[in-house]
Amino acid sequence: MPTITAKIQIDVPHEHKEMLIKTIHTYREACNYLSAMVFQTKELRQRTLHDLYYRELRSRFGLKSQMAQSVIRTVIARYTSTRSNGHDWSLVKFKRPEYDLVWNRDYSWNHDRFSVNTLDGRVKLRYKKRGMQHFFDGTWKWGTAKLVYKHKKWFLHISMTKEFPELDLPKVNHVVGIDLGINFLATTYDSQSRTTFYPGRTVKHKRGQYKVLRKQLQMRQTPSARKRLQEIGSRENRYVTDVNHQVTKALVETYPKGTLFVIENLKGVRSATEKVCVRHRYVSVSWAFHQFRDMLEYKAQLNEQVVIAVNPKYTSQTCPKCGHVERANRNKKMRTFECQTCHYRSNDDRIGAMNLYRKGIEYIGTGTTGV
Repeated sequence: MPTITAKIQIDVPHEHKEMLIKTIHTYREACNYLSAMVFQTKELRQRTLHDLYYRELRSRFGLKSQMAQSVIRTVIARYTSTRSNGHDWSLVKFKRPEYDLVWNRDYSWNHDRFSVNTLDGRVKLRYKKRGMQHFFDGTWKWGTAKLVYKHKKWFLHISMTKEFPELDLPKVNHVVGIDLGINFLATTYDSQSRTTFYPGRTVKHKRGQYKVLRKQLQMRQTPSARKRLQEIGSRENRYVTDVNHQVTKALVETYPKGTLFVIENLKGVRSATEKVCVRHRYVSVSWAFHQFRDMLEYKAQLNEQVVIAVNPKYTSQTCPKCGHVERANRNKKMRTFECQTCHYRSNDDRIGAMNLYRKGIEYIGTGTTGV
């Protein structure tokens, strides 16, 4: 069941703008207040925080009952996420003007309008329907939303889930092997023996620029430099996300329904790339391969396609023609492949995609990925 975020722009009349701005800023202040308490006590149990701070949140900030409970859940979720990502215990600060909404409590939808709860009562708001019609056909399950004010525009970021039937192996009519990398973000080899390269040199150069700029700012050690560092980090994350979105969208739209995409299971890729020279390590280690896989999986499922991840062992060293496996087959510096037995030659990324394609064919026959 894929979960995606629908970013729906809403129309806010002039008479409601001040009401919404007041609500999101008060909500942010309440989150920062509770965050300071949690930082001091290290208490993350919802029942305990409710008993300690629920009344205080309502009286101090004028929050309604559901808003106060939402603040508690939001703060707990942010600290839990920070801990699960391996960060040290530190004060979580809420900076963005956002407001978390629970479906059918804080917000609801009725045909052509959203009803949103505010400090001064509920308001009904129209929305931009273009490109969003499919989310309102009754097949999607609506979850928690965020009311976001950005670039003088209002959005509802709504978590959407939908159940899709699994693609049966007999219905697979096309297989595509996808080799992921840096010089080429993705290289594909399909059932028609076609190879497609998705260039990554521009992305590599762009991220190299971010790295240099980040290093310069780190050396300054000033408040403005630290603020700039955060902005650069956010901008780079958005850039990487956009690139992954574009490539995965292109892959899904290029191939028909019933396509089986075969990618490498890149779990542990960070430790595997520690042998990369220091100059290139940042770009190699930090690319969002897991995000790429997540995006490809949910987009493929929406298009009645399927993605499997297979064991990447020897995919870059195996000759797709004669099956000979040898490390010397691949020349990493030249980005080439030449079989030491049959002398078949090609680009090394293409070889990886061809071997992944072969593993997809094997999967159809056996139903196992070999991971």
